[in-house]
Amino acid sequence: MTAAQAPGAPRTGEFLVEARGVTLSFGRTPALRGADLAVAAGEIVAVMGPSGSGKSTLLHCLAGILVPDAGEILFDGRRVDRMRESERSELRRDRCGFVFQFGQLVPELTAEENVALPLLLRGSRRAAALALAREWFGRLGLDGLERRRSGELSGGQAQRVALARALVAGPDVLFADEPTGSLDSLTGEQVMELLVTTAREQGTTVVVVTHEARVAACADREIMVRDGRAMSLSAGRTAS
Repeated sequence: MTAAQAPGAPRTGEFLVEARGVTLSFGRTPALRGADLAVAAGEIVAVMGPSGSGKSTLLHCLAGILVPDAGEILFDGRRVDRMRESERSELRRDRCGFVFQFGQLVPELTAEENVALPLLLRGSRRAAALALAREWFGRLGLDGLERRRSGELSGGQAQRVALARALVAGPDVLFADEPTGSLDSLTGEQVMELLVTTAREQGTTVVVVTHEARVAACADREIMVRDGRAMSLSAGRTAS
């Protein structure tokens, strides 16, 4: 049974992101073995699983970073797995935001320039992009850090800058891969609270990969990935 057919699946609207029977191997090593996942618009889903289970690979397929060997990836009804690389890049630029474990800020840029980067890549004028970027520093408790570079920020500050960069352009979907993995417990909770609160304010769909139960508890629904397959952990709601 596919995710779209599963009883008890989200009913908040059309599915925005879907994986249907996705398989992918790296050489002779299988990473995904027929994974199904469907995420409704505005939903926050936590994808959990042990190391090597395929959860990050599944996220990268959903985001069009990796192309599966078989199966379908759909974004707003469009077959991502059939797109050219240039089309997938355009999709990520225009409709997706990303937060990774270590932030991956551009070290040569200031914090405000990092946040403005998605807007600049979309063609916004520099002054307008920086003005919009600065608005996020107050929202995320980063006032006064606009001109600092990544090496001058703490781990929690850098991750909040990365969060602002991911959300500044109002993406339809935020993909977060272990966003608190490099942070202490308190800072991680603060970052997740900001991520969830801001995403709900903007109506952003969130797919977050994590191995931490406290992070998954912030989501509407939890999906477990084991041996390259996905199953729902939430009572009455099925994803595979």
